[in-house]
Amino acid sequence: MLLRHEDVRRAAKDWQTFSSDAPFRVPIPSEEQVRSMRQLPIETNPPEHTDYRAIVEPFFQRAKEPEMIAKVESLISAMLDEVMKGDSVEIVNDFALPVQSRALTYLLNVPETEADIWIGWGIHVFKVTGGEFKKGTVLEDYLHEKFDAAEANPGDDFFSALVKAEYCGRKLTREEAMGFANLAFAGGRDTIIHTISCALGYLASHPQELEYLRADPKRIVHASEEFFRVFMPLTHIGRVCPADTEVNGVTVLAGDRVSLCWSSANFDESVFPNASEVKLDRKPNPHISFGFGTHLCLGAPHARLILRTLLKLLCERVGNIHLISENLRTEHEAVFDRTLGYESLTLKLTPL
Repeated sequence: MLLRHEDVRRAAKDWQTFSSDAPFRVPIPSEEQVRSMRQLPIETNPPEHTDYRAIVEPFFQRAKEPEMIAKVESLISAMLDEVMKGDSVEIVNDFALPVQSRALTYLLNVPETEADIWIGWGIHVFKVTGGEFKKGTVLEDYLHEKFDAAEANPGDDFFSALVKAEYCGRKLTREEAMGFANLAFAGGRDTIIHTISCALGYLASHPQELEYLRADPKRIVHASEEFFRVFMPLTHIGRVCPADTEVNGVTVLAGDRVSLCWSSANFDESVFPNASEVKLDRKPNPHISFGFGTHLCLGAPHARLILRTLLKLLCERVGNIHLISENLRTEHEAVFDRTLGYESLTLKLTPL
């Protein structure tokens, strides 16, 4: 595992030594048991990665467009209205998951009713509560159905764009299209849900911080980046060394993996003084929660839009956030248990 900020960034840029051309082995633990195709473009190196990424980048850049920004604001505003009518709300499943799912329909330009299906999948498309891998191919079956429909009647949505797309002068194969779509659903789901839940949980426990943001909404940009740094949803990601490699005095054999530990790098005291402290005015804040280098996260603009919009509307609409109950989430793997965010978080939000 590479733990220091400088080491992680250097490795993330050095794709020749630390390769992403490793189907199923970029995530840690590996995902051979939960999907049948290589995820694109994340499990490729340049120049293939560059050409693959260009195919879908326009969809992910839509998060910067005024129409998309307005739709996300309207969505979160309406959901806050509903939340504040009741005595309390369970944030993870009944707020963060619907926000993430419905906002994704806007990004992919599909009917918002599709979100009802996605919400039914729960927090993680590959795992059930507690971290056990799901059985079956729910996501893959769904994606095949969508690509079949797009081939029969193409439109302006994400699935149709992949059906129409060309790579190196040819149409994408079904496996390649599936690889793009699999990553779009798996990569931008529990990550955003986690960040929304943790940010709300933090503000519930630190009411003065909501007042700090309310006093000057320009503080929201720095605050959101600090939330991304501290509440890092992805602990680490894998790279495979094509040849025997010396890494900080350790020999990594050809074909073995190295972990780029984003979360450790985000708490490197040499880069982030008092790193364990949440400082909503932290600057500079060169966190690497969205990766670094060639594989910088395609969904970063979308994640930023959702969190910044949420913080803006909390300042404008919500007077107080009261913590009712919380249940931390623990993932169980073969060799470790990991506590990460919330399994459930119940809050009461009162109008301003």
